[in-house]
Amino acid sequence: MINILYSGSSSACFELQNTSPFYSPETYTVRLNGEEIIREGHENVFSVFDLKPNTAYDLEVQAGVETETVHFSTKAEICCINVRDFGAAGDGVHEDTSAIQTAINLVPDYGRVYFPKGTYLTLPLSLRSHFTMEFAEGAVLLGSTDRERYPVIPGTVTDEAGNETPFAGFEGIEQNAYQSLIQGSYVSDVQIIGPGKIDGNGQNGDWWKNFNEFPAKRPRDIFLNRCENIVLHGVTVANSPSWHIHPYFSKNISLLNCFITAPKVSPNTDAIDPESCDNVDIIGCRFSVGDDCIAVKSGKFDMAMKYHVPADHHVIRNCLMAYGHGALTLGSELSAGIRNVSVTQCLFRETDRGLRIKSRRGRGKESVITDVLFDNIRMEKVLTPIVINMWYNCVDPDRFTEYVWSREHLPVDDRTPHLGLFEFKNMECTDAEVAACYIDGLPESPIDRVEFENISVSFAKDAKPGIPAMENFAKERCRLGLYLDNVREISIKNVTLNGVDGEPLIADHYETISTEGFEQ
Repeated sequence: MINILYSGSSSACFELQNTSPFYSPETYTVRLNGEEIIREGHENVFSVFDLKPNTAYDLEVQAGVETETVHFSTKAEICCINVRDFGAAGDGVHEDTSAIQTAINLVPDYGRVYFPKGTYLTLPLSLRSHFTMEFAEGAVLLGSTDRERYPVIPGTVTDEAGNETPFAGFEGIEQNAYQSLIQGSYVSDVQIIGPGKIDGNGQNGDWWKNFNEFPAKRPRDIFLNRCENIVLHGVTVANSPSWHIHPYFSKNISLLNCFITAPKVSPNTDAIDPESCDNVDIIGCRFSVGDDCIAVKSGKFDMAMKYHVPADHHVIRNCLMAYGHGALTLGSELSAGIRNVSVTQCLFRETDRGLRIKSRRGRGKESVITDVLFDNIRMEKVLTPIVINMWYNCVDPDRFTEYVWSREHLPVDDRTPHLGLFEFKNMECTDAEVAACYIDGLPESPIDRVEFENISVSFAKDAKPGIPAMENFAKERCRLGLYLDNVREISIKNVTLNGVDGEPLIADHYETISTEGFEQ
């Protein structure tokens, strides 16, 4: 069966229904109205571009002797305007900011701004509602390296009546930030599509050097503040000054069949960090960055107490995550809570950790993280597949205080976080090195329940010691099995570990534990 993920005015995205993580079990051919457009396709999610608006199509997928046909229609649009008609040079030398922004400002509602092949050097751009940006094959939107010309956006602005309007934030705090390369504020119904590229050009400026000395926080490639109904389809987003895509207090965000990439050594270049967002779909994407691939957030304590907006209903499926610190991370800014996160049918390669939850004392009583499902996941050379760390040693000013690191049972108060239910099912992890699972809860606020079912973990023969979780006084581990501390209920069913050094299961400070079919 073929699932239509998205159909716009000039592009569409499709998903093959199977149980194989990211890659299809067999290659396939795609024909559009009888014409072959993909030969030997091998990913479960694929895209079609250069379609005509308001047109019916027949899409045929043939895999082996099986053929399936899907009928779909593109949406109508008012017009399509070319940025070159507004004076954009597209030569990578002349700055095109004014021409591009004018095209965005003037395109009618439900129109499309089109970037043909070329390199469009630009300063930050502002989105508006009800339009599409399309980057053709070979089109590159390239960020200027002139940091002095990037506007600084205030974290909040207060009017004469004392009403506060938020505009910028970073790492869980409302604070001044350079305007992002593409910035949307209070806009809706925007599609950013095409096989082209949005390149922040971070490697050629000073964004990755001494950034803690900047007068404002670094920009992102794409920042969406209080936006709704936004689709990113097919584009490559690369080399951001910091996080690549940052939806912030936004709703109904879809990232489909995109590629997010930056060098492994680039600092804090997370691929996508949805913060206090509702209904986020990340499907069929590839990630290879210098930090976490996906980091779901909901702010630090003060911001969470101010707005009370959790992260809710996030679906991550059929994605390939490689070389980052964590494949899927929750936190560490999670003070308003995170719930209903589903991660299925994904492939992780050579990340430091697979699932990575980062919390700590001080995140607050609304920092409730629960209903997290990890199902049908394959991990290859992931150092530690599962990490839940409630002692995260982040860069907050109190990071080295006794309040953060004390192993004593401290009083539960308004700053105490809580973790609920976590399910890990149908996972195959090969060539791990540090630990199969490292879960470390708080004594005064134990994790409610952790379930493992149908999981196999094998360790590399040449495994090297490492730190499974970033916490004060952390010890190096190597080939550690299942380690769980301060978890109320532990359920282990059909779990196989190969190559563990020492005891396969180390559990302490729990109420109930059940093991069925646990082998090493």
